[in-house]
This record gives sequence, C-alpha cells and structure tokens, in this order.
Amino acid sequence: MVREKDVCWEFAEQLDGNRVRCKFCFRVLNGGISRLKHHLSRLPSRGVNPCSKVSDDVSDRVKKLITARDEGRESPPLKKQKSGEANSSGNVSVGKPVMYLDTASPVAKVFVSVNQMGSSSNDQENAERSIALFFLENKLDFSLARSASYHLMVDAIAKCGNGFVGPSPETLKSTWLEKIKSEITFESKDIDKEWAVTGCTIIADTWTDNKSRAMINFLVSSPSRTFFHKSIDASSFFKNIKSLVDAFDSVIQHFGSENVVQIILDGALSYTGIGNHIVQNYGTIFVSPCASHSVNMILEDFCKVDWVNRCLVEAQAITKFIYNHAPVLDLMKKFTGGQELIRTGVTKSVSNFLSLQLLFKQRPRLKIMFNSPEYCSNSALVNKPQSISCVSTLEDNDYWGAVEECIAISEPFLRVLREVADGKSAVGFIYELMTKAKESIRTYYIMDESKCKTFLDIVDKKWHHQLHTPLHSAAAYLNPSIQYNPEIKFLSSIKQDFYNVLEKLLPTPELRRDITNQIVLFTRASGMFGCNLAKEARDAVAPGLWWEQFGDSAPVLQRVAIRILSQVCSTSTFDKQWSTFQQMHFEKRNKIDKEALNDLVYVNYNLRLARPLKKSLDVDPILLYDIDMTSEWVEEVENPSPTQWLDRFSSPLDGNDLNTRQFSSSIFGPNDHLFGL
Repeated sequence: MVREKDVCWEFAEQLDGNRVRCKFCFRVLNGGISRLKHHLSRLPSRGVNPCSKVSDDVSDRVKKLITARDEGRESPPLKKQKSGEANSSGNVSVGKPVMYLDTASPVAKVFVSVNQMGSSSNDQENAERSIALFFLENKLDFSLARSASYHLMVDAIAKCGNGFVGPSPETLKSTWLEKIKSEITFESKDIDKEWAVTGCTIIADTWTDNKSRAMINFLVSSPSRTFFHKSIDASSFFKNIKSLVDAFDSVIQHFGSENVVQIILDGALSYTGIGNHIVQNYGTIFVSPCASHSVNMILEDFCKVDWVNRCLVEAQAITKFIYNHAPVLDLMKKFTGGQELIRTGVTKSVSNFLSLQLLFKQRPRLKIMFNSPEYCSNSALVNKPQSISCVSTLEDNDYWGAVEECIAISEPFLRVLREVADGKSAVGFIYELMTKAKESIRTYYIMDESKCKTFLDIVDKKWHHQLHTPLHSAAAYLNPSIQYNPEIKFLSSIKQDFYNVLEKLLPTPELRRDITNQIVLFTRASGMFGCNLAKEARDAVAPGLWWEQFGDSAPVLQRVAIRILSQVCSTSTFDKQWSTFQQMHFEKRNKIDKEALNDLVYVNYNLRLARPLKKSLDVDPILLYDIDMTSEWVEEVENPSPTQWLDRFSSPLDGNDLNTRQFSSSIFGPNDHLFGL
C-alpha cells in the first residue's frame, strides 16, 4: 500500500482496493498513486492514458518527481560490461532518453543509431539527419522546410539548449491548439473594429470532392487581412435553396449586414439564385464573382484555341523528353546554369503560359545543348524519335513565333491575376487592368483582325457576362490614380454605374444631401483634393488610404469611397488542404474529435492565410515553389498505376482547377488521419 504522505494524493481520491480517481478528469485508475503519477505527468509510459485536463504546472511538478525517483534508483544491468565499454557506444544517457520512441516505428533503430553517434559526428549533420528522418517517417512534404514557422521552431528549440522536452501529443492537441486558436480569434476581433470605416467582404469559396459532395468555406476580408470563418457541408443545399439562404443569412448576420459591402461568389454558387436573394434582401450589399476565377477561365479558353493548344503540346513534348531522361536532364541543368524549364502556377492554365515563357527564354541554350558533343556522343539518346522531334521543334522559327504570340496575349492577364491575388484591396484597379489587357490584344493584332476578334470575344464573354459589376466601375471612378490620369478614356462610360452605386449605398435623399457638390470637388481636384500632398500621393498610396487622408472636404463621398475601395475582388490563391476539410465533414467521429478537428481547420486555414502578409516583394503570388511532377509538362505515362507513390497526392477537387497535386500538397492517403484525429 502506498504511503498516505505522498504529495500527489492532493490530486487524487482514494477508492476501495488499490484504485484512485483523478481529481482533474475523474478517470478511475487501478494501481494506486504510482499509476496516477504517470497519468498526470502525461509521459507515454506504463500503458497509462494521459490526463487531458491536468494543468501544465501540475504535470511538470509530477514529471520532476518521477525523474528524481528514477535517477535515484540504480538501473539493473542487462549484461556485464567492462568499464571501458560503458561509453563506447556514445553519449546517450540511459536515465534520461533524448526522445520517446514508438516501438512500432519502422525507423526506430535508425533513430537510436543517430543518438549513439556521439561526439565523433558533427552536431549539425546529426541534427539535420534527425529532421530528415522525422520528415520521411511521417510522410511530411519537404517544402514545409521553407515555412517561416518551421524556422521559428528550429530557432526556438536551439535557444532552449540541452534538456528540452517537446510537448506531448495531448498537449499539442489540447493546450496549444486552444491557445493558438484564441490568439487568432483575438486578432480577428481586434481587426473587425475597422469594419465600421472600411466595411468588409464575405468570400464564399466552394469545392466538390470526388463523390460530388459540396462544401462552402466562408472567409471575411478587409484591408488588414483575410480570416477564415467556418466551413459547412453544403451537399444538400444546392437542391434546397432555403437551406443555402439560411446559411448565407447566418454568416451575414454574424458579421453585421451594415458592415458587409460585397459578397464574392465563385462559379458554382453563381447559378443557385443565392445572389438574387442577397441583392433583394440586403439593399446595400453587392454580389460579385471571383476575379481570379474569371481571369483563369479566360486563360483556359485561350489554351483551347487550336494553334495555341498545338504550341503547348509541342512545348510539352520537349520538357517530357528532358525530364524523363536523367542524362538529358543533367545536361540541361548544366547548360541553363541550374535553371528549370517549367513552372507550376496556381492553376493549370497559369502553369501552361508561365512554362511557355520560361521555355522560350531557354531556347538558345537548349539548341546549344542538343548540338553539343556531350549530347551528340550519346547515340542511344540522339536517335530516339523524341530527341529528333525536340531538335526539329527548337529549330522551327515559325513555331517559336507562335510561342511568342502566346506569351504576348497571356502576359497581360497573368498580370491581372498577380494584382488581384493574396487579399489585396484591388477592386479599384480591376476595371483598368482588364481594359489595358484588352487594349494589349488590339495593339498586338492590329494587322490581324481575325485573331484579334477570336481573343477579344473570349475576354468579352467572361468580362461582360461574368466578371464586371457596377461596383468595379464605381471603384475605378473613385480611384485617384484613374480619375486624374489624362490618358484614361473610359471615365465617361462608367459614370452611370458610379451613380447607380451611390444610389444603392445612399438610398434616401437625406443621405445624398450635398453629394453632388462633393462629387464636383473630387472630380475638379478642389480644396484638399488638389493640394500638393494629395497630388503626390495619387499613385503612391492605396486609394482607400488616399481618401482617408485627403477626403475630409467631402465627408459623405469620403465614407462611401473608403468602403468601396477597401474591398478585395478575388479569393485567395494559395493551395488548400482539402483532405483536412474532407475529414472534418465526411468521416464519422465522436463529438470531441470533431470539435478538435474544427479547431484545427480554423487554425490551419488562418495561419496559411497570414502567409502573404509575410511574403517578400519579389515573390510571384501566382507561382508555386515546386514543380508538379505529375503534370502534363513532365509525366509521360497516360494511365499511371494507382499504386504509384506519387498517386497518393491529393487530386484536384475544386472547380477552380487549383494544382492540388503539386509537390507542395499533403501526402496523406485515404487511411492517414491527420494529427491522430
């Protein structure tokens, strides 16, 4: 029987026999106070379930008691050792293990060997090898090593020095998940104070899995940043408009209809009638399509033009041959100075045109490579039909003239995608960007009316019938960099839309009092609008900020302008972890696990949304880091085996054709449950 004076009895209630009840989680344990200590310490030992309710300070106190007891107890020798053999295997302490090992782990022995390497091995190499083994055993994506949080973690561990013990799975799942969720929630509550001035945009982002089950992710965006709000299973909603209406009404009321300026719907929701409901029931809220989605559809239709498609197919034949033959790939890296020939963008069509640009740039070096002695001496490669075709294509000036055309007509629309990406308040620029993109086609094909009409018809179909809204026109009219630019010719054509938007946002004569005089002050650059500081800032600061600083002489118009110009016009372009959402909505699990997974999705999505805020200025927002090795620019196999390892990458599930199979996607298979949930 354990002595009553044990200090841990204050955390337990003694029951009959040798049983005790934990005062934190009320679990009943057999084995007395000793097993209770292991229960409270949350150490993975003795087969005791760790306590999920115990505070960290109590858990740390109990850990110290167990450690002190174990260090004072002489460990029984497994076999006799000579005194000189005691340290021959390394510096690993038998009383205090470096890390906990899962005996079922297939690389447990490898971990042990790393710890036994001792001082004879370089510490840096030892640490890197341990990290590599952690990535490999747990099937983690290598590109995670680029994330800021990864480097913060490594630096924080290094500062702790020897003896640092990482948090247990239970601590990560409960304590730290809850703490980080609270931090994000607090930040979002702090930012929603600005909505009274800037307003906000609700983004409804939909996707469908391979079993045709639909989800809607709701986000809220304002100038400071975009936040993920929640995700709902909408599988039955598309057949029941009332359920869809109720879901949107709930989100609008959560953020306050007086704060919401617009709701961005993607293509799937545009045909449900939800837009009409919002317009009819919320007089001051606008409904807009996603600009990124619409522009991507333009690029998709460009790819379907016969001669453009032929350009892509021939270019892909070159890259497939090079990337599927190691000797050629090595030579290519040598002749291009280590550069790649292809790029992976946020969508398939973006990847196509970015890769064409890069291949066009590298053409001279590839011609030299295919004619070099190193290549020509390899008769097995030289005589391949693919090789002969590559050489012929590289020498075909007419073909590369067509490639140059593809680049010329696509680049203005890639520029539009860059400008509207990553949560930028770009609503004041989308009209001008699309106008300039169309003008670039007219200029390029000034002598070819047929081609000009082909591409302008594609653009106009998406621009006039899907993307363009009066809110875009009003935002352009209020943008000082457009209003005061003498080269802009479209202001008169958007004035009517501007007035219509004003009437919607200022629905009563009382609200519109003196608005005409204020419009005149703005358009004539009178008063503060015409001061030198205001003139110098027209192209230098965000339009919403410009109005905040220099619009005081027109207070009613100032409030309207700030609310309009502070909005985004696109959903985010980063890759989404659909496997996490799918687990949350479509797998059976108990209530506790589902709540934890809901919290996990909330935290994960918001941390990923915060990434663009930390990006450097030279990062291309429509370009992904890693090459998609399963794309049609690389993969030769038409029907790859489902057992191939690469086929375990997530498949593209959503209608926006995001490259979710790229190497920066998760590698979870159907039986791999995230975070042990």
